[in-house]
Amino acid sequence: MAEQVLMTAEGLEQLKMELEERKTTKRKEIKEAIKVARGYGDLSENSEYDEAKDAQAQNELRIAELEETLKHVVLINENSTNDGVSVGSKVKVYDIEFDEEVVYKIVGSTEADPAQFKISNESPVGSALLGHKVGDKVTATTPMGVLEFEIREIVK
Repeated sequence: MAEQVLMTAEGLEQLKMELEERKTTKRKEIKEAIKVARGYGDLSENSEYDEAKDAQAQNELRIAELEETLKHVVLINENSTNDGVSVGSKVKVYDIEFDEEVVYKIVGSTEADPAQFKISNESPVGSALLGHKVGDKVTATTPMGVLEFEIREIVK
């Protein structure tokens, strides 16, 4: 992963917290689970031991991923004076087809969480909104079809 990872300050803090949690609490929990499983005897037929070792491997893999991601983080300037949509902006849009307003936060791809209306700058809707200003009509081609929005408000 040699490319930059765009991230908000909030997303960076969450990543750091996850890394710390995995390195401390999670490692201790897994170490204890391995210790308990060893007490059950023969390791060749010990499913609890196998599960604990798998959990350990998955945790260590995630720690390595987080550390690698953190090496390439580029913090987004959420206080930019640019009046167009940018990464870090909250954008209130009017969805023309569904006749409703929706507020999206444009974030880097590692922070995206559509259920929380945090959409990636690389997603079809996120990339379509980038650079546009209040009052602009924007069309996004998505797997669900073509969506049309009118930008109503941009908050940095």
